[in-house]
Parts: sequence; structure tokens; C-alpha cells
Amino acid sequence: MSFLHSFLRFPALLLILSGLAASPAWAASAGEIDAGVNDTLSRFTKEVAGASNFMKSARGVLVFPKVYKAGIGIGGEYGEGALRIGGRTVDYYSTAAASIGFQLGGQVKSIIILFMEEKALSKFRESEGWKAGVDGSVALIDIGAGRELSTQTIKDPIVAFIFDQKGLMYNLTLEGSKFTKLNK
Repeated sequence: MSFLHSFLRFPALLLILSGLAASPAWAASAGEIDAGVNDTLSRFTKEVAGASNFMKSARGVLVFPKVYKAGIGIGGEYGEGALRIGGRTVDYYSTAAASIGFQLGGQVKSIIILFMEEKALSKFRESEGWKAGVDGSVALIDIGAGRELSTQTIKDPIVAFIFDQKGLMYNLTLEGSKFTKLNK
């Protein structure tokens, strides 16, 4: 493939990625988001030992059932989700991030972020555009086979789990992901 041909594909990719994030046709309704959140949390508690008890001790749970990521050298990702407190949805959020580096292709993942301390949850809810790694440090948890999730071993104020269709993912980051409250 010639350099010019590759160069011309770059603006097309950017248009597609920006259109995915901004297009109302891609925006999910509150009911669709809540249904996806229910499915994601159900899968999480089935696949990760101790997840139910761990979530009960969380002050808030932010769930993004589907976060779409695509890239060719420059990439982007976008998803919509809900913040639940006491098992009820209180707000809806979007997540978006951009990246530069060696990447080709796309994926869909699910993200669960647990706010273990009231102070961390309050800071998140009061922000207009919370950015992981800047406004709060997020511990990305990798639970290996046979291990159980426990508040005795995990003491971070904000913890996150990332899934794909095959289970819990690792070697990923949420650094630079921006979370913005939606009006639903």
C-alpha cells in the first residue's frame, strides 16, 4: 500500500471515530444502558469469585457495558454507562479516550469501576469532566485463576475491571480516559 493511500485513510478514520462519539444515532437510551449494565454486572459476579461481596462494600459502581475502540496508528474509544449507588442508577456517563502508537483494528470491551471510598465518589460526581490518572488514580485489577476478590487484599479508593468477550482482560490502562456526565 502506498504512503499516499495510507495517508488518505487517516482522515477517513478520524471522521468515523468522531462520528461514532458524536452521533445521536449511536447514543443509547437510558433503558438500553441500564439493561447492558445489568448484564455486565451479572457476568462480573458469575466470573469473578467474591465480586458480589466486594461490590456491596463499594460506595458507587460505574459500569460501561460496551466501550468501542478502533485505531490505525491513531485510535479512539467511546462508550456509555451508568453510575449506580445502592443498586440504583443515579447518573449516566460517557467515556472517551484517544491514543497514538502501534495499533490496528478494533475491539469492544466492558468496564466496571468501583468507588470504594465516599471521598473518591464525591470528587468524581462533582467534576464536570473527570479524567482517569489526572483527577483520580484508578487501580486496574487483574484477578488470576483461583483468586478471590476481597476488600482485605484490595485497599485502593478506586478500582477497575476490564472485560472482553473472553473474560477479564489485563495489560490495559484507563489512564487518559475522560468520563463525562450525560443527560438521559
